[in-house]
Amino acid sequence: MAQGARMVDFGGWDMPLAYGSQIDEHHAVRRAAGVFDVSHMCIVDLSGARTRELLSRLLANDVGRLRASGQALYSCMLNERGGVIDDLIVYDLGNDNFRLVLNASTGDKDIGWIGAHAPAALVGLRERRDLAMLAVQGPLARARVAALRGAEGASTAMALQPFHAVQIEEWLLARTGYTGEDGFEIMLPVSEAPALWQRLLAAGVHCCGLGARDTLRLEAGMNLYGNDMDEQTHPLESGLGWTVAFDPAERDFVGRAALEPIRVRGSERKLVGLVLDERAVLRSHQRVVAPGIGEGAVTSGTFSPTLGRSIGLARVPSGTADRVEVEVRGRLLPARVVRPPFARHGRSLI
Repeated sequence: MAQGARMVDFGGWDMPLAYGSQIDEHHAVRRAAGVFDVSHMCIVDLSGARTRELLSRLLANDVGRLRASGQALYSCMLNERGGVIDDLIVYDLGNDNFRLVLNASTGDKDIGWIGAHAPAALVGLRERRDLAMLAVQGPLARARVAALRGAEGASTAMALQPFHAVQIEEWLLARTGYTGEDGFEIMLPVSEAPALWQRLLAAGVHCCGLGARDTLRLEAGMNLYGNDMDEQTHPLESGLGWTVAFDPAERDFVGRAALEPIRVRGSERKLVGLVLDERAVLRSHQRVVAPGIGEGAVTSGTFSPTLGRSIGLARVPSGTADRVEVEVRGRLLPARVVRPPFARHGRSLI
């Protein structure tokens, strides 16, 4: 699938940075449809009568919100200090079967953490290395994928609601993504993935690499594990407070005891969006100065092809207002503080 691509090492995987122009790939997803090979993601199936109980304990979001087969939920998995072990999507596959899609770089750590908490012999854990994963994203993505499934499959695909999944023969088709555009993430047997990739290209879907995936997710205000959150940061200072379900009060998820006092007093830091006023590029680790308040740092930064300017996420003191300065190559440059997302569904939101 990577023929002609510029390859980079990504968590031990050879991954395509771009197949041609990264900017063209970005615009293809915002304006039409693009496909990403994300088979590096770690797919894990859990099964057994106590699986829901396990996930209720391990996830900061409430798996009780999954009330029907096919529903999906985004959540963080926390350590006892409230730090983010990983962020993930969990799918309810019915009959006490669940699928987790974890980050590739944290997969082994996550599996070890889950296994250490799983009731012995009552929860089965299976890493699905037999599955590939393709993400088809963009305003035309769903129609392009549906057209490959025949009349009945196309109808099922097009009827799928956001954050739901459906099994169509050997595919698990999920209406989820990481770009701020509509589309599908498709989990299917590894042996079938090359043929699907070629059929998508023949249908006019643009092949896209890691570079475009990063600019798209940042425009959409979506966190990247290891940049915008990690085991040393908690969801309430990472723009992920909405993923922590404190109700019901009796649900004792891992990390709750650490987060409760922060919830009461308020977090000392927060994650914000930045738009740079001058012609320069925001990058991770650049110093952010909130005059009269304190300092923080850029966690993710890039040039936004949709906005035509530099944008970023930054962790700053909670009292930070609407203006800051960012140190870029020794110069303090003015930047606006905004609420992400910056762009979604093909248009600017700031």
